[in-house]
Amino acid sequence: MLSMRALECLVTIVEQGSLTQAAAVLHLSQPALSHQIAAIERDLGTPVIERLPRGIRPTAAGLAAAAEARIALAAADRAVIAGKRVAAGAGGRIRIACAETMTTWVLVPVLRDWRRRFPDVELDLKEYTSADRMLEVLLAGGTDISIGPRPTRTDEHVEVLGREEIVVVASAEHRFAGLDAVPLAELAAEPLVHYNPDNGFALWVDQLAARRGVVLPLPASRTAAQLAAAGMGVTIAPFSALSPVPGAAIRSLDPPELRDVVVIVAAPHDDLLWRFVADLKRRGLPDSRTQDLGPPAVPSGSACATVMSGDADPVAAYRGGTP
Repeated sequence: MLSMRALECLVTIVEQGSLTQAAAVLHLSQPALSHQIAAIERDLGTPVIERLPRGIRPTAAGLAAAAEARIALAAADRAVIAGKRVAAGAGGRIRIACAETMTTWVLVPVLRDWRRRFPDVELDLKEYTSADRMLEVLLAGGTDISIGPRPTRTDEHVEVLGREEIVVVASAEHRFAGLDAVPLAELAAEPLVHYNPDNGFALWVDQLAARRGVVLPLPASRTAAQLAAAGMGVTIAPFSALSPVPGAAIRSLDPPELRDVVVIVAAPHDDLLWRFVADLKRRGLPDSRTQDLGPPAVPSGSACATVMSGDADPVAAYRGGTP
C-alpha cells in the first residue's frame, strides 16, 4: 500500500520535471526522494520515471499513477477539513439515547440551542425506558451518548449532571397530602400503581423496597401518576417524570431518596461529543426536588404534578381498593 507521502512525492516530481526541484519543494534530500520513488516502483512493478541527462520524464505508468494520486491527495485534504469542521461544531452527527422522561426535562433546551448555534450538526434522538437498555445500544455502537439514570453497572466514561429526587404521588385528597414526607413502609398498605417489568424504573423501585425491607403490592396500572392523582392508588415516580397539572399531591420519601442523572460517552476523546456534553453539564438539571415545588399542598385539591410517558411507562391492571 502506497503512503500518502509517496503519492505526494510522485505528483511533485511529475509537476516539477526534476528530482532536484521536487526535493526542494518537498523539503527532502534527493536520496530520500529517490527512496520514495523506488518504493512506488516496487509496488507497481514498473518504472514511473525515466532519468534523463537533464531532468526526468514520467513514464505512461507514472502519469497514470500521478493522476490518481492527485485525486487521493485531494480526498485526504477534504477528510482533514471535514474532521476539523466537525470538531469545531460546523458539521457531523451525534446519536443520542435519552430516558423518555428526561428528554423535555434536560435535553430539549440544549437541542434547541445547538440547532441555532450549529445548524450543520445532525442530532439523532432515540428515547428509552431503561438505562441498562440504553447502555447496551451504546456499547453495540448504536448511539454516541446516553442520558438518563445511572445503569446497573458500566465501565464506560460517566459524567454526572446532578441528582433527582424520587417522590410519592397521590391524589390531593389522599392522607399522604397531610404529611410532609412519606415513609416507604406506608405504601405497603396502599393499592400501588407500579411499572411494567420491562421498564428500568420497575427494577429500581423493587430494589429500593428491598433495601428498606418493605414488601410492596403487586403492579397495578397503565398510567401511574394520572391514576394516583385520580385517587385510584399511589405511585413512586422520578422527579423528571413530573409535569405541572392540578389534582395531585407530591411528597418526598422519608428518608429522602435521590438518584444520579448521568451522561455516558462512547468516545471520551471525541471533540464534538464533549462539546455537547459540556453544554449539558453547564446547564445542569432544572428543578429536581420537592423543595423546588414550593410549600406542600394541603388536601384541598391544590395543584401539583403528574407523570409523562417514558422512563415511568407503567403497566399492569388496577386492583381495587381506595386510599
